[in-house]
Amino acid sequence: MKKIFLLALFSISFTFGFSQSFMHGAGAGVFVAKASNADANAAFVLTYSPRVNFVETEALSVSIGIPFSIGFAGSYNYDYNSYYGGSETNTLNFMLNAPAIINLNVGAGSTKENEKRFGFFVGGGFGYHYGTYAQKYIDGDYISYEEKYGGSYGPAANIGLRFAVGSHQKNIEARLSYMKAISESKTSVYGIAALFNF
Repeated sequence: MKKIFLLALFSISFTFGFSQSFMHGAGAGVFVAKASNADANAAFVLTYSPRVNFVETEALSVSIGIPFSIGFAGSYNYDYNSYYGGSETNTLNFMLNAPAIINLNVGAGSTKENEKRFGFFVGGGFGYHYGTYAQKYIDGDYISYEEKYGGSYGPAANIGLRFAVGSHQKNIEARLSYMKAISESKTSVYGIAALFNF
């Protein structure tokens, strides 16, 4: 009962003790996912980035958001040896990346009222990635790898710049992101995206 009371008290103080505003943007980018012993997969993605500012001042804000990206990832691999000749492999698969990120936003785009022309943000959190990776198989002394398709999760981070455009503090955002899977795939996911924030 005491835990429920403390949770309710925290929720009420959180709701009324901080200013909150919703902001969002949309854009496109490229993600590259690289797992050990697997070909790198590059994906063209569409991104939607909603966030809620839960702390706001005149100069900055702290927000939590989920920059959600979907697209198609592909890889190309060509092997040649003198005995078997050449072989090539092409893949095209669906990709999803959805990290939950807490950002410190400064300057343009930090709040709807901020009138700065330039701003930046940096933050970290925890992410989920769905795509391809290599599964390791051991049979006695023989080790092989097979391409698999599935989800992975791990710590994530992003950093970027914002430039105010037009009126009402709309802005253009350039974002770099990274996620390292701690699950079986050990995938490293690199992303670059450009968004228009409404």
